[in-house]
Amino acid sequence: MAEEEVVPVEEGAGPILVLKWDQDLFELIVRGFQFPAGWDARDLQQGQTTADAPPGYITLFADFFIDDNFRLPATHFMVAMLHFYGFHISQLSLMGKVRIHHFEFIC
Repeated sequence: MAEEEVVPVEEGAGPILVLKWDQDLFELIVRGFQFPAGWDARDLQQGQTTADAPPGYITLFADFFIDDNFRLPATHFMVAMLHFYGFHISQLSLMGKVRIHHFEFIC
């Protein structure tokens, strides 16, 4: 899993948590969830943030797969919901994804 490191900031401001990424977890997700090689899944490199995804790539968090049981490719329902509301998958919180999955299951 990712480790947390507290980074000091200006006086009066609260601490900022920075996640240290775990290459082993990335590889476990890619293998465990059977990402096809054609998807060219990439992990963050030293100094990159989730906003540094190259053109044509998206950022997905380990929690989506581990805590929410998210799978790729996404269901047609999930894609339709995101399109209808104008959201990108990377804009959803973990609980937002859980609610969409629950709604799909109930329907």
